[in-house]
Amino acid sequence: MLALRKSTAAFGADLVHVDAPPGPGAGRVTIAVAAAGICGSDLHAFEWTPGYGFMTAFMPVTLGHEFSGTVQVVGDGVTALAPGDRVTCWPTVPCGDCAACSAARPQHCQGRRIVGLHADGAFAEQVVVPADNCRRLPDGLPLTVAALAEPLAVAVNAVDVAELGPGDRVVVLGPGPIGISIAFVAQLRGAAVLLAGLDDAARLDLARRIGIRATADLCGGSLEAAVRHAFGGEADRVIEATGSARSVVEGLAALRSGGVLVVAGIHSGSLDLDLTGFVRSKKQLRAAHDTTSRAFDEAIRLLAVHAATLEALITHRRPLAEAGAAFELARSRQAMKVLLLPEAVATQGEG
Repeated sequence: MLALRKSTAAFGADLVHVDAPPGPGAGRVTIAVAAAGICGSDLHAFEWTPGYGFMTAFMPVTLGHEFSGTVQVVGDGVTALAPGDRVTCWPTVPCGDCAACSAARPQHCQGRRIVGLHADGAFAEQVVVPADNCRRLPDGLPLTVAALAEPLAVAVNAVDVAELGPGDRVVVLGPGPIGISIAFVAQLRGAAVLLAGLDDAARLDLARRIGIRATADLCGGSLEAAVRHAFGGEADRVIEATGSARSVVEGLAALRSGGVLVVAGIHSGSLDLDLTGFVRSKKQLRAAHDTTSRAFDEAIRLLAVHAATLEALITHRRPLAEAGAAFELARSRQAMKVLLLPEAVATQGEG
């Protein structure tokens, strides 16, 4: 079968033919992949940016962790799933033995493994994953849209970490798939949301088309000025999804005393922070990474209700055989979410 694999600790990935995976072991299932999204983490791994050296020990490894598909085969002991079930997958596989796992906090397991980073993922025709990580999909939810479940779950978790409430003034930095999804979820929860980008006219236009009411492109202007214009004052919450450490500093400057800034982006650089000013302002800096079981289930419910709206995030569909070109498209920032389809061709009329 065809698979996109990371084979060396260098720029790029290889589209190769590999043997289909062996039958699933106990507690595992084989999934026929229907669609798999290219994530920012996939781009970091592809480009081999700092912070992904852990993958070296697991190479060669098939990339891809945002996916949906149909169960083909179930291993021994699997009773909750059957062949033919339509599923998506939370790709975080906890160790099961540490204190966090024992306390039912698998997202905090430091020995966790990620499908598509530590173990073979879904940029292939088939993938084998633990059955416990799979979620059945609601009837009527298209498999292509269901591939958005994992990034939407990441967004739900970031909003949870921010602990925002109705009426809060919330700034979301970065109009990529995660940032737009964060803005969408925050707005659903009753927050007043400003989504900000930098030279991001096309992405901000898409955000407005899915219902984000207030946006700002910061080319030639400051974030603080945009926040004052939108809210008449400082923000109660800032959620960063840019991957730029500078945006964290700018976000803190736009935040009220005692406000919360959540860092959700993956950064290759470090943060230079005026700690004295930070302490005196009583601002809070929090990190949101991955998601939780509860947030993943909420993401699937949101997709079921808002599929027609959120499908607009999928701007391009490409056959797996065109993975190289698809990655270049995703890296260009001209796409929002690019899906790889193992057995299909790009839908007519899409860019």
